[in-house]
Amino acid sequence: FFSPRRGGCKRTRKKEKSLAMFSTALHLGRALFRRSSTSASLSLSLPFPSSLSLPLLVERVFSSTTSTLDDTQVVGEVDVGVGHEAERIRNFSIVAHIDHGKSTLADRIMELSGALEKRSLQGKAKAQYLDKLEVERERGITVKAQTASISWRGHLLNLVDTPGHVDFSYEVSRSLSACEGVLLLVDATQGIQAQTVSNCLLALEEDLEIIPVLNKIDMPTANPEEVKLQVEDVFGLEKSDCLEVSAKTGEGIEALLDAIVDRIGPPETKRESPFKALIFDAHHDPFRGVVCLVRVVDGRIKEGDKVSSCGTGIESEVLECGMMCPEPERVKQLEGGQIGYLVTGLKSSSDIRIGDTMHKSSETVEPLPGFKEVKSMCFGGIFPSSSDEYESLKRAVEKLTLNDSSVVVHRESSQALGPGFRCGFLGLLHMEVFLQRLEAEFDQSVIATKPFVPLRIVDGDLKEREILSPADWDEIPTKRAVLEPTVLSTIICPNQYVGKVIQLCHDHRGAQLEHTTLGSQRVMLRYNLPLPELAGDFYDKLKGCTSGYATFEYEEAEWQEADLVKLDIRVNGESVDSLSQVVPRTKSYATGKAVVAKMKDLLDRQVFEVAIQAVIGNKVIARETLSAVRKNVLAKCYGGDVSRKKKLLAKQKEGKKRLKRIGSVNVPVEVFPALLRK
Repeated sequence: FFSPRRGGCKRTRKKEKSLAMFSTALHLGRALFRRSSTSASLSLSLPFPSSLSLPLLVERVFSSTTSTLDDTQVVGEVDVGVGHEAERIRNFSIVAHIDHGKSTLADRIMELSGALEKRSLQGKAKAQYLDKLEVERERGITVKAQTASISWRGHLLNLVDTPGHVDFSYEVSRSLSACEGVLLLVDATQGIQAQTVSNCLLALEEDLEIIPVLNKIDMPTANPEEVKLQVEDVFGLEKSDCLEVSAKTGEGIEALLDAIVDRIGPPETKRESPFKALIFDAHHDPFRGVVCLVRVVDGRIKEGDKVSSCGTGIESEVLECGMMCPEPERVKQLEGGQIGYLVTGLKSSSDIRIGDTMHKSSETVEPLPGFKEVKSMCFGGIFPSSSDEYESLKRAVEKLTLNDSSVVVHRESSQALGPGFRCGFLGLLHMEVFLQRLEAEFDQSVIATKPFVPLRIVDGDLKEREILSPADWDEIPTKRAVLEPTVLSTIICPNQYVGKVIQLCHDHRGAQLEHTTLGSQRVMLRYNLPLPELAGDFYDKLKGCTSGYATFEYEEAEWQEADLVKLDIRVNGESVDSLSQVVPRTKSYATGKAVVAKMKDLLDRQVFEVAIQAVIGNKVIARETLSAVRKNVLAKCYGGDVSRKKKLLAKQKEGKKRLKRIGSVNVPVEVFPALLRK
């Protein structure tokens, strides 16, 4: 212990205590003496963590005149012993459009609060600390929501970093259910984007406190005053409530943390009531089993307690409970209002459901509302590159769907690719990320078929039947009508690209609903687009025609009747089911012609002629012929009568006809990835 007024340190421990420890106490004593003229004392729990640097320790003391470290657990740079009272807890999330700086802002917040070392110490490899997946590092986007608990001036702040792409909006909605407020991040150089509007609506639906934050104010092209006007016009938020920060330089971060404490209210909880928690995320650990991320609503939980969920009813024991600071740190118990993790020891991924309510086995509680049902926007087939790897792929899909509960999985079998799965995704990027995670995290080599959007068919009995793949099309012989889903899309782009965007939407069967000017340089267009059109290359074309400046966001709309047909691909008269697709009748010829032309370049030649056909029903609309590999049967003829040569050629021709009747052409597995590539 030491007394600041004495300006030094009174040794009360053994001589083997480190001299550096007392030097630290000396600096702290002098710092406190300079801060306040009143006598203060500070109790130090020795030994300190090796990562606790003197400047950060002094900064923590300066954060409060009454700061003490008595009986406090120090975890890295985060003091999780402070703020356990419900009134001192703040749960908030960061939402924004993609590439507006959410993960970078989270880094600066954790640095200022002491949860991370300064950037000069961590290097470039640690940028975007919460983007932990390999696919996030490669693509530069956030895919999974991550949590971090930090301490700031006597309060415990639970931060949730969320994805920004439209395909991961379900991840955002799950994260918002665990929060009382959000930071609505807007790029000061670009202004409000499409996903900014969508995320703000999600926050309003959850009745959360919204703090508008303008990022990148250090950029030369930043125009914060105009962006504030956009925030006021579009969202109805006051200009004076907007905070200006720079996640790159750290400017304004301290004022932002103070605003979080002042504006966002504490969680409503009853800690003396029975334990009840919402499971808002989970993942499978190969050594510890299923790890659940929970928001404790009421009560408290500690290690050794028996818990079960309302949905599955499976009982398990809490092996470990802790908080993300931002790395997992063990704590004695989790109390109402806190966000943390529970290690249950469950081995099967099916034993836990995202959105379920967890409670103690000895108690009965009312289940929480949970999350809204996921509606897949597109389906794609996933098959192993070898049929022997099916079981390995099955285990990998089960573990990955636990971590990404928005994926809907059905078993499927293909004549060309063997057994596999038909999975439902929230969008094309979601599908690409899922496949990349299968390969990177589980070392699976897979083949993915062309994305398919679910359709509804009105049969002869006037009943609607949903089909999830082109193979289901032929199961309904009489079709009165075909219905396809549509989406209400929002496109924001600069003024000079409006004509190209309107033409692109018209080419993809879109209907314009709104044309609004945002400021002096940008326009917001709202279109009703058929969802199958988005399963192709619409997004790539939109980025191409606007030089990458357009932003795109969509939400589910009503179903509409459409003139669609099933396009089959036949090779030597045999249909290849994995290449079948449902297309608009007006585009069927162009699509069929392109597919058969590409197959001609990919398939190997046979000893007989092979016909590659695009067929609608029994009508061939496009054809390419793969010529036969011809043996020179006249090589042994050095002369003689021409009838001898004709006889040999006729014999060869008859042999090829016989092979064509009884022979078959197997489409190699290697052809499918190249054929289905955009």
